[in-house]
Amino acid sequence: MTCSLHDIAIIGVGASKFGENFTMDVESMMVAAAYEAYEDAGIAPEEIQAAWIGIQYPFTGLSGATLTDPLKLYGIPVTHVENYCVSGLDAFRNACFGVASGMYDMVMAAGVEKLTDQGGRGLPTAGFGHPVLLRGLTAPSAFGLAFPQHERKFGLTKEDLAYVAVKNHFNGAVHPKAHFRREVTLEQVMKAPIVSGPLGLLDCCAISDGAAAVIVTRKEIAKKYRDDYVMLRGLGMAVYTNFLPFDPDFDYITWLPTVKAAQVAYEMAGIEDPRGEIDCAEVHDCFTITEILNYEDLGFCAKGEGGPFVREGHADIDGDVAVNPSGGLKCFGHPIGATGCRMIYEITRQVQGRAEGRQREGARTGLAHNLGGLGGVVCGIAILSSDDKYK
Repeated sequence: MTCSLHDIAIIGVGASKFGENFTMDVESMMVAAAYEAYEDAGIAPEEIQAAWIGIQYPFTGLSGATLTDPLKLYGIPVTHVENYCVSGLDAFRNACFGVASGMYDMVMAAGVEKLTDQGGRGLPTAGFGHPVLLRGLTAPSAFGLAFPQHERKFGLTKEDLAYVAVKNHFNGAVHPKAHFRREVTLEQVMKAPIVSGPLGLLDCCAISDGAAAVIVTRKEIAKKYRDDYVMLRGLGMAVYTNFLPFDPDFDYITWLPTVKAAQVAYEMAGIEDPRGEIDCAEVHDCFTITEILNYEDLGFCAKGEGGPFVREGHADIDGDVAVNPSGGLKCFGHPIGATGCRMIYEITRQVQGRAEGRQREGARTGLAHNLGGLGGVVCGIAILSSDDKYK
């Protein structure tokens, strides 16, 4: 039986601890996340009819068997999704389509990545892009190029970046599954060793391991399992080019995939005033400058006003939009395939009023924003709400 995407509901979420999980392998992290999601949903593993799993790196896993082996979900369709840093959220997107198509009643979206065993500094980049054009380009050097452009045009300061780190560490300090659970001061962020350009150590998210899982079904089925199921309200995705940094029209202060994906998701959700209608948001803060650009590209403030937006507390847990109430990538790190599903996990629990760590009071509508690729190649956005929000 087909249904509208507006009939898609989340009934269970789960996540492993994120961090340097040297005592956990891919399988044990996936088991931790999936079985928490089963318990949360009140379902048995054999009720899952299909699954999608986000994984970026071959050393983490290949094919859907990366999920079927640890969970013993043999004999059902399981698809490996890879779309840069948006792999996890794209797995969720495909799971929603699977239910909406009428093929399945109960499915899982999951994501996992095991990075810390690889050693080295920063993300493994072998095989990424053109070997000459992208030689030497790293994630912090690519995203860091946005700062001087924003500084020149709008007066953004390095202290504005520091406010993002202070806010996110304040939130993440009380989240039991975060990689980093300590607050930092403005002075500590400002004086941290420089990694690339303006970005210091405390402006960058960490290399991390983790897994997350989401159980997706239809609203009519969700009612049988729980009263506080969470509804999908908007879904958007946009992919541009691997060579965005070489586009002469790219100004480094607007991530086009975010703008386009947000436009699609807002239209589907009927949202006209993001700042006034969205209570909380998990956004892709791989670097502090990225979070500031996200405020602007998502319409939480006008272009050029991202610095004042965070500095004046509008992104705080009790601000206009609570941005990264979990602590974000800044405190969880970024195990690529897992991040998007973890964002869905966090927003789901926020909307249900049972967030781990900081709870946005009265949260009923939340947004997950996942950005991937050097220079912002792909973006996925999901908007979730409590069912009573639209009754």
